[in-house]
Amino acid sequence: MTLFCLSDTFAQMKNSLNPNKYVRTATSTRPVDKSVVAKLMAAEWDRFTHDTGASRVEFEVAKKSMPLGVVSSFQHWDPYPIAIASAQGAYMKDVDGRNLLDLSMGFGAMLAGHLNPTVVEEAKKALESGMLFVTPSPISRDAGERLCKRFNIDQVRFANSGTEATMYAVRTAKAYTGKNAMVKVEGGYHGSSDPMTVSAKPSLSEAGPAHEPHAVIQDGTTPGVVFVVPFNNLEALEKVFERDHDSIACFIVEPVLENLAIVLPDDGYLEAVRALCDKYGIILIFDEVKTGLTAGPHGAAVRLGVQPDLITLAKSIGGGMPVAAFGGKKELMEAITDNRMPHFGTFNGNPLAMAGIRGVDMVATPEALAEAERLNHNALDRITEIINEYELPAHTVGFGVKGCITWSIDPVRNYRDYKATDFEIAELSWLWSLNRGIITPPGLDEQWLISLAHTQTEIDILVDDFREIAVALRA
Repeated sequence: MTLFCLSDTFAQMKNSLNPNKYVRTATSTRPVDKSVVAKLMAAEWDRFTHDTGASRVEFEVAKKSMPLGVVSSFQHWDPYPIAIASAQGAYMKDVDGRNLLDLSMGFGAMLAGHLNPTVVEEAKKALESGMLFVTPSPISRDAGERLCKRFNIDQVRFANSGTEATMYAVRTAKAYTGKNAMVKVEGGYHGSSDPMTVSAKPSLSEAGPAHEPHAVIQDGTTPGVVFVVPFNNLEALEKVFERDHDSIACFIVEPVLENLAIVLPDDGYLEAVRALCDKYGIILIFDEVKTGLTAGPHGAAVRLGVQPDLITLAKSIGGGMPVAAFGGKKELMEAITDNRMPHFGTFNGNPLAMAGIRGVDMVATPEALAEAERLNHNALDRITEIINEYELPAHTVGFGVKGCITWSIDPVRNYRDYKATDFEIAELSWLWSLNRGIITPPGLDEQWLISLAHTQTEIDILVDDFREIAVALRA
């Protein structure tokens, strides 16, 4: 039995029905009155500042010691972000004492739920043995074996963040091929090392034509040679490969883009990418930092049936521990073995992080993930019904245990489509939920996560909240 479905509208597009995809478009839509959006937005910001005084105080103190008062720039928004005091299961409590249903779940890092008992127990066991060895250990070997088995790869190395994992994967490809350039997708985010910041979310005024985008370099970076192509555009990719394959080491891509809400690959796209990489001798890297176990028990590559040469992992594999990994075919990983690509890191494979991997591997069973996915599709189906009932200019997208509402009539296939979505309503929807006890990522382009800690109760809260804003938009 499949849990996925497509609307007739989307099925008539170039993409055909695919059981690994969920996109539901509205049967009919009407524009939303911009004056209504503006009025609601003003009221919601007033409510936010009224209800979050302690977060405001915390922000004023924090910004004295940290730029923007946060530890990562995405965490900041105007006038100030919410400060969290604790978390348990599917909920967090902010410094104002409000219980918040967490649908962000650390972008997937909290797939197992906050303070999952098994993950906590494994962490306690690790702490009893030591916090850092800086030497080989059975616990790191065990974690490596678990990841290789899970994600169908030959060998793996550990890192401490997704940025490190993608950086080292690209370095491995360059060392193996002896070539120095890379290709990435316009709008794709792969961490914050210099080459990965190229065209991550470029201004359209600088980005050039949609079919042949310019590589937009972020101020202060020295990225080297980076070519940029649109997602879901094989013609553009082959044009770059044919012209510059002598210098291109790798193509790094998320198999499902999750920095622009959720952008699914066209049917046959990834298979054709694999074939093009083979034809031109280019290493294919799948960045699964954000998909990973949120895509299914063995990740997006296995689920979609396309095997990359290298894969990067983080977030969902560690139960909240700061851990990442990169790995793939033994032939490529030999570049580390023979020292063509030295890979170092004092904290690589530290016992606490390895315990997180072991704990998640124990609880993220196919059955548990299937139940979380069922709940996700329950939410998506019911929200789609509300979109249809109120004829909202939006559609739903899901992949694995993640879902989103994209405020656009048509499915998004690339960065330029994403830039055409209605970000005003997206911001209102995010703020509306936050003021009513539901926290989702602040970027307006992320997705919710149904973790192993969520139940039907939390799904009902999400759906009921969306119905309330639908009513308000059509008041």
